[in-house]
Amino acid sequence: MNRAGVIGWPVAHSLSPVLHGYWLKQYGIDGSYEKIPAAPEDFVATITRLRAEGYAGVNVTVPHKEAAFALADTHRQSAKATNAANLLVFMGDGRIGADNTDGTGLVDSLESELGSIALGGKNIVVLGAGGAARGIVEALYGRGVGKITVLNRHAERALQLIEYASASRTNVKFKSGSLAEWAEAATDAWLVVNTTSAGMKGNPPLDMDLSVLPKDAAICDIVYNPLETPLLKSAKARGLRAIDGLGMLMCQAAPSFQAFFFDEMGGKAPEVTPGLRTALVEALGQH
Repeated sequence: MNRAGVIGWPVAHSLSPVLHGYWLKQYGIDGSYEKIPAAPEDFVATITRLRAEGYAGVNVTVPHKEAAFALADTHRQSAKATNAANLLVFMGDGRIGADNTDGTGLVDSLESELGSIALGGKNIVVLGAGGAARGIVEALYGRGVGKITVLNRHAERALQLIEYASASRTNVKFKSGSLAEWAEAATDAWLVVNTTSAGMKGNPPLDMDLSVLPKDAAICDIVYNPLETPLLKSAKARGLRAIDGLGMLMCQAAPSFQAFFFDEMGGKAPEVTPGLRTALVEALGQH
């Protein structure tokens, strides 16, 4: 029986066991997926223990993503782009492989909502310049968008992100600035992605004037608790397309399940279905 889990501090709030538990049941797999609490000073020792106990790997949440990247022996490009990993796979040869599926998870969910080729050539505004934003910018570049503008409270961090992302890349336009430059950046935006924690349960919302956006623009908030953030509520009120963070959560988890239960799944990724979303919505209601 393959075992896997999510490691974090704290980790009690994680929806990952609901996600993976749903797929384990759906595909009839004799496996387990559990919450693994580990304080920062215990992270390396906990990973060593899990490997010795035969775990297939772990998902990694705050505050361990950078430590997970540093611990790994091999790194996918998505992890290198962020210097952080949300997935560690314990390989048969003793090495640890690192990946970061946050960015591709978001882009996969966007294409599911907006169309498989919808992002091509489009102008995207990304709010925030943290780890999630770095992964998302990397993934957006890989889908052939036309222009990426990163706005952050501190413009210097946005510039650093863009300088890294745009190195040796000429087929996408990159811009950066502060949140004060929102009105100018939003004028021709087809999609806005909020990667900040603003609007998350317990956090104040973003104060953005959405009237400057084109009428056919879409707003995506990677926050999923609450499902309808103040930003998405404002978007809906203006008739804009509003996309919550639950799609990203589901899509970023699929590659992990595929890696943990590779043989049982025949190498295939699990399906992201309406039934899975319903299960997660119900779990959120219980929190």
